[in-house]
Amino acid sequence: MNEKTFPEGFYWGAATASYQVEGGIENCDWAEAARDGRVPPCGRACDHYHRYEADFDIAKSLGHTAHRFSIEWARVEPEEGKWNEDAIEHYRDVLRALHVRGIKPYVTLWHFTLPLWFSHTGAFERSDAPEVFARYCAYVVSKLGDLCEHFSTMNEAAVYASNGYLRGSWPPFLRFTLTDKVAITNSGRQYEAQPSRGFSPVRRYFFVMKQLARAHNRAYDAIKRVSPQTEVSHVKHVIVFAANRNPFNMLKAWVANYFWTHRLMRRIHRHCDSIGLNYYFYTQFGDKRQWKKTDMDWNFAPEHIYDALCMLGRYRKPLFVSEAGLADEDDSDRAEYITRQVAGVWRAIEDGVDVRGHLYWSLLDNYEWALGFAKRFGLVEVKYDTLERTVRPSAYVYKKICEENRVIE
Repeated sequence: MNEKTFPEGFYWGAATASYQVEGGIENCDWAEAARDGRVPPCGRACDHYHRYEADFDIAKSLGHTAHRFSIEWARVEPEEGKWNEDAIEHYRDVLRALHVRGIKPYVTLWHFTLPLWFSHTGAFERSDAPEVFARYCAYVVSKLGDLCEHFSTMNEAAVYASNGYLRGSWPPFLRFTLTDKVAITNSGRQYEAQPSRGFSPVRRYFFVMKQLARAHNRAYDAIKRVSPQTEVSHVKHVIVFAANRNPFNMLKAWVANYFWTHRLMRRIHRHCDSIGLNYYFYTQFGDKRQWKKTDMDWNFAPEHIYDALCMLGRYRKPLFVSEAGLADEDDSDRAEYITRQVAGVWRAIEDGVDVRGHLYWSLLDNYEWALGFAKRFGLVEVKYDTLERTVRPSAYVYKKICEENRVIE
């Protein structure tokens, strides 16, 4: 039987992010925005900060061999240049808990939320932002690097900048006037009436994108100075823009792919040991099909993760799927989505793309940013009133894939 198996040592698991699951974080820009009524409150979220061991027991029972999570910058550096050793010790405990269960950790150093001292002083518009970020990254790796081999500097730079400086649904809530004509994602439309509108945000967006690239590159160098053996990656959100055979649409797709993916990657790929892929979107210019939709109103196109992996594959670095999944409250489509997504990853490997692992988003239901707790991405359902966890049926389909290390039909 010709089974579609993955390479030996391929790792499987899921991902979370600190603010979205931990709870109790009040000294960051998102918590401040919630207090101002600009985004939904997060509160205790899933209380993963206290329940991580039980959550990792679930991950272990589901056949996961790897787990991606993020460090909350505001916990570790609550004041500029002042470090919270209790927070560091907590994350050391988290890493130890993963090791005890035989789960390989993948740590993201920054996943969207910013300490108030940084956001209040200009965030990545600060002239010294790259140095400030590099200092933070090097400090954390110096404290955790003996327990983790792989650190990603940042998650989805383009998503952070576009939602904050073009769409206005995330802090710092700036909206480029013409964004009304091109917005394609669902990241909190109910809040889009509140931002400061105008033409200047587009200039600030491009500056922030340059600063984020500089910040990654400086962080890479700083990490290597304190821990030369650490594998350092950047997590890139790739939207696959495609087109029908209309030449104008083909040009639009090329331009969109360049500005969304390749413009940043060309600035940073030499400062990456590997690259993480976050994949959720496929859109085709000139497409007349009526797509099935996820609960986020995104096209149901998991197999096109193949195209996203091929796009990043041109940078000749090892890749891993750092996030990919769907919102599906009744769990009616998740198993199909995962199996088709995994088949797309296998196809990319067969075509020569060096993919090392697959992390589903997300292990738990969580706070979906400006959409609050309304969307359900988790392999594990969380009842937010009681914090009860329930493994969804689709998680057992993924378990079979993880344990058998192959595509299943």
